[in-house]
Amino acid sequence: MKFILIVVLTLLSTFCSAQRLKLKYPSSNALSGSAFSESIRDSSLSLEERETIIFKEIRSGNIPAFYRNLVEIRDSALIEGQKYTIRYFVLPDFIAIGSDDNYFYCPMRPQLAQKIARLLKCSLPTRKMADVIYRNAKVKLIPEPIPPSRAMVTVPVFENHNILVQRQREASLKQFPLGHLVGGNKKDVVISNKIHNDKGDLKVVIYGWHKPDGKAIQPLYNGHNTLHVDYSHGTRLIQNKIWVNDKRTSIRKILHSETLNPLLSDEGRIIEPFYPVN
Repeated sequence: MKFILIVVLTLLSTFCSAQRLKLKYPSSNALSGSAFSESIRDSSLSLEERETIIFKEIRSGNIPAFYRNLVEIRDSALIEGQKYTIRYFVLPDFIAIGSDDNYFYCPMRPQLAQKIARLLKCSLPTRKMADVIYRNAKVKLIPEPIPPSRAMVTVPVFENHNILVQRQREASLKQFPLGHLVGGNKKDVVISNKIHNDKGDLKVVIYGWHKPDGKAIQPLYNGHNTLHVDYSHGTRLIQNKIWVNDKRTSIRKILHSETLNPLLSDEGRIIEPFYPVN
């Protein structure tokens, strides 16, 4: 009887801690990833028009089913002599459109990434969170850069990189089926104190693309304006609600905290942990 009670409590604990993405399910005629990427390949589409299409597709629920189950991350830090533990929940991979069998990673401006994050009650990661997520990834893919060119911001190059990444992922599917945490395949668009530069100009801040040794190819960088969207950019979302010492709070509250910000940030407090959407 005691054994049964322990099993039940364990199952209840697991169930209660599981988190899912709150998004409607796609229609039966939703586009596959390759069909979607073909639909935005037209070079006459402006970046704004393309991103309007991307947002509508995600809002309609057209994401792979395995993205809906979020992956738990646990971390801890010793702050002023006291140990703090933190739990948060992340997308298993960088956001994509399509089905489990056919999905397309969608590089996007940080404003759109932020808009999607708000839709899904999520946040973009900090640099520290990107490092912790990579360390926890069961699937560590090897970065596959494409030589820089003017075409790196075009959909055909997005598609080429999509193929490179998914070929790698397919090799690990038997050991780690879809839904396991993946890292190393893209750079993170991150929130940071560098979202505005010294002149107050809005910038996209990128970081990551970790190698198997854990070192990031891309240091924290804000040299591009937000119109620069290339094939290497990925959007990883983290659920806003988190737990510190088993008490529920939010990413924003922790990043604002004078004391607890080291749990999520290696830049100190981040007062505006978001990109302006309008």
